[in-house]
Amino acid sequence: MSSGQSVMRPLMYFVVSAFFLVAGLVYAAEVLVPLSIAILLFVLVTAIVDRVNDVRVGGRKLPGVVAHLGALCVVLFGLWVIVSIFAAQAGSVSEAVPRYEARFDSILSRIVSLVGDQNFEAAKAALAEMEITGFATGAISSAGGFLSGLLLVLLYIPFMMVERRPMARKLEIAFPDPEVLERVQKMGEGVSLGLQRYVGIKTFVSILTGLGSYCFMKPVGLDFAETWAVLIFLLNFIPTLGSMIGVAIPSIVALVQFETFTPFLIILLGCGVVQFGIGNVVEPAITGRSLNLSTLMVILALTFWTAIWGIAGAFLSVPITVCMLIVLSHIKATRTVAVLMSGDGRLMVDDVPTTEDSKEMQ
Repeated sequence: MSSGQSVMRPLMYFVVSAFFLVAGLVYAAEVLVPLSIAILLFVLVTAIVDRVNDVRVGGRKLPGVVAHLGALCVVLFGLWVIVSIFAAQAGSVSEAVPRYEARFDSILSRIVSLVGDQNFEAAKAALAEMEITGFATGAISSAGGFLSGLLLVLLYIPFMMVERRPMARKLEIAFPDPEVLERVQKMGEGVSLGLQRYVGIKTFVSILTGLGSYCFMKPVGLDFAETWAVLIFLLNFIPTLGSMIGVAIPSIVALVQFETFTPFLIILLGCGVVQFGIGNVVEPAITGRSLNLSTLMVILALTFWTAIWGIAGAFLSVPITVCMLIVLSHIKATRTVAVLMSGDGRLMVDDVPTTEDSKEMQ
C-alpha cells in the first residue's frame, strides 16, 4: 500500500464517520434535545441538592429526601414562573404585533425618505418581504411545542435522580479494573463539576441580567416588561449573540411604542450597561478559570450547534463544549486537543490525571 493510500484511508473513515454523526444528530434532534436539556436541569438539581446538604439544622444535616425534593421544587418553581409569564402575555404580545409593525413602518418611512424615493421604495419592499406579523405569530404558536417538549424534559428528571445512586454500583461492575474505574469516575466527576459550575453560575448571572434589565424597562412603562425580562434571562445562556439580542428586542419595542426617543435611549443604554457590566465584570469574577474555554471555540460551537439543533443548539453549545473539553482532557491521546480548545492552554489540575497514572482509554 502506497503512502498516499495509507493517509487517505483514515481521512476517508473520518469524513464518513463525521457525516453519519452529524446526520444522526440532526435526525435524532427530537429525542436528543429534550434529553440534553433534562441533563442540564438534572445537573442544576444536583447542584442545589449538594448546597442543601451543607445546611445544618440543630447541628444535623437535612435528610437526603428533603434535599432532593427541595431542589426539585426550586427548579420546578422557576420553570413555572417562566411558563406562566409567557402564557399570560403571549396573547397580548400577538395582538400588539400588528400595531408595532405599523408604527415601525411609519418610523422607517420617515427615516428612509430622507435619502430619496428609490431607497424608500426598496426599504418598503424589503419590509413587506419580512412578514413580521407572520413570523411573530408563528413564534408564538410554537409555544405549544415548547410545552410538550418541557413535559418530556420533566419526565426525564425524576428518573435521572432515581438512577443517581445505582450508577456508582453499575460503574464498579462495568469496569472491574480499579485503574480504569478510577479514571472513569474521575472523568464523570469532572464533567459533573464542570456542568454544575456552568449551569449554576450562568443561571445566577442570567437572573441578575433579567432583573437588572427589568429595573430599566418597567419604570419607563415598556409594554410586556415581564416577558422581555424572562426572554433576556433565557437569551443570556446564548454566548455573545444572546446579549446583543437581549438589548435589541426591548429597545426596538420602546422605539415603536413611544412617540419620543427618550424611553428608547434609556432602555438601550440601561440594558446595554447591565449586559456589559454583568457579562464583562461580574461573570468573569465569579467564573474564574473554571470554564477555561477559548473564545474562538465558543463561537465555533455556537455556530455548529445552532446549525444542527437551531435555537436549542445555541443554548446547549457551551455545556456540550465544556463536556467535550473535560472528557478530552482525561484521555492521554486527546489531551493535546483539549489544550487547543482551552482559553490559555492550561488545564485544571484536578480535572486531568497525572502523566504517571494516566493511560490511554481503551
